[in-house]
Amino acid sequence: MRRVDDIGFGGYKLIQDSDLYCYGTDAVLLSKFCNAYHKDNVLDLCTGNGVIPLIVDALYKPQSITGIEIQLASYLLAEENAKENHVDDRIKFICGDVKNISELCTKESFDLVTMNPPYFEAGNSIECDNDAMHIARHETSARLSDFIEAASYALKQNGRLCMVHRPSRLPDIFETLRKNNLEPKRLQMIAPHIGEGANIALIEAVKGAGKELKILPEIILH
Repeated sequence: MRRVDDIGFGGYKLIQDSDLYCYGTDAVLLSKFCNAYHKDNVLDLCTGNGVIPLIVDALYKPQSITGIEIQLASYLLAEENAKENHVDDRIKFICGDVKNISELCTKESFDLVTMNPPYFEAGNSIECDNDAMHIARHETSARLSDFIEAASYALKQNGRLCMVHRPSRLPDIFETLRKNNLEPKRLQMIAPHIGEGANIALIEAVKGAGKELKILPEIILH
């Protein structure tokens, strides 16, 4: 079922389909965490219905934003959202697989990559009955390493990758980042309530940077 939501930024409206993956707090947190600049050309991997490009555009007005989404229905919805909010002149979408990133964009052409990838490894969690939800939440066609490799391919030297993931995957994330010449520079943990452990991690890595990781204050959502 389709519905229209106010995303709370820039007066933008978001058309969502409950049969597809609908955005959550992690998308908002990532959008604010990335701190895009006006001069930036931004690439959003796993863009879904285009909510992160819309929030990033509302907050920072970068030069351009491109979103890549593998699921055709979500890609078409993202295109519709850009047109409905009259930002399709600077927000574009591509339907494709990140494993084919060299066919989707030019190497080292982006200043910032944002990414809200599937959190769960294939076979390591309960599967969803809904195929669209399953693809959005689980590493099916691509793995964590594929998403990070795609980000490194797309980023210029000194370009930034900002991603959101589960704290339990941090060892894998840091190892894979360094294998792809991406150095972790900022880490911020998000906890649902006071006294509870973090369940979301925001990570920024810089291509070709030196070693130094800054730990930001934890955010308590409720």
